Formats: sequence, structure tokens, C-alpha cells
Amino acid sequence: MSDLLTISAEPRERAGKGASRALRRDGRVPAVIYGDKKEAVAIHVEARALNKLLGTGHFMNSLVEVEVNGEKTRTLPKDVAFDPVSDRPLHVDFFRLAKGANVQVNIPVVFINEEASPGLKRGGVMNVVRHELDLMCDADHIPDQIEIDVTGLEIGDSIHISNITLPKGSESAITDRDFTIAGVTAPSALKSADDEAASDDGETEVTEQDADTVEGEDS
Repeated sequence: MSDLLTISAEPRERAGKGASRALRRDGRVPAVIYGDKKEAVAIHVEARALNKLLGTGHFMNSLVEVEVNGEKTRTLPKDVAFDPVSDRPLHVDFFRLAKGANVQVNIPVVFINEEASPGLKRGGVMNVVRHELDLMCDADHIPDQIEIDVTGLEIGDSIHISNITLPKGSESAITDRDFTIAGVTAPSALKSADDEAASDDGETEVTEQDADTVEGEDS
């Protein structure tokens, strides 16, 4: 499960672009806490502290406890706006979580036991279709990652969501199809060899047919 992250914030007394620019000049990032059928709260957080959380690599999939004037609110980050030039964070949306809430998150997948895949050992390539899974999770049990065991996979085999045992409290947010997550494909060199062989076979067949035709004409 992802660790609970924490960040301190202060109320934002003024709204508007001018006020936001002033905050950013002071090393702060405008933000808002909303959700759970309660009034939205405009806040600002320290840019350095926010960048530290962003640097964990799992900020968007973690619970973040935001403390404002001594009051702690459990949230899930929903959006971070970045400057297109400097890549500095410009604004953050925190979604307030109700007790026992389920949340929709994208969880990265990690493939394990690749050395136990005959297809990969023969030179096959892991073709990853989905690097993340769109899951509905218990807010108190959001997994860091989903491990997918590729033991026994041959070239041509695929892994679908139905093949995966998800952690307790998690289920796929996509329920209308058994989508593909990854598959083992033949390496390009092997494909080229197969194509060449198929081409050679075709030429042989044509030659044999032509020979039959010529033989029939002579008789």
C-alpha cells in the first residue's frame, strides 16, 4: 500500500490570477480542497514541499493528508497543472475523501519472473499494452503497484485482466471487456526469417505449378 503523504497548507485569502502569481513569486503553489459534499477550501502550499512529494513518483496514487490551521484532511490528488516551459507546479486539486470511500486510480504494473518465461528466453519481446491499470480501490488500501507473473509465457501468449488476481479491495474500473495488458511477441529477426521462409515456400509452389503447366502443354 502507498504510504500516507502529508503536507502543510495555509488558507488562500485572495483569489484571481494576480494573487496566484504573487503566491508563486513567494515560493507557494495555489491549491484547492473539494469533495465529500462540503464547501471547497482555497489554500496554498510550499512549492519545495510539493516538489518533494511529486518526486516520490506515486503522488497521484497516494493519500495525502493536508493540514490547514491544525485541521487535517485526508485527500487524494486529482490534478496538478504545470508550467509548459519551466515545468513548475502551478496549481493542485485535492479531492477530500469520505470515510470508507472508494477511489479511482491508475496503478503501475510490474512484470516479475521474466527469466521463467520460455518465450522471453528464446528472444521474444514483452509488448506492454498497458503500463498502468485503471482500478477502483479502497482508499485505505491503494496498492503501490500490481505485480504480474510471466512464468511459463511462450511467444504469442497474452495477458488479459481476467488473468490477474488484484489485491483485496481493488477491482478493474473497466468492466465491459477482457482487455489485454501485455503479450510476448516474436523478435523482429525471427519474424523476418519466418517471412522469408514463407516467401520461399510460395516461390517453390509457383515454380512447381508452372512446371506442371509446361509439362501439360508439351504432351
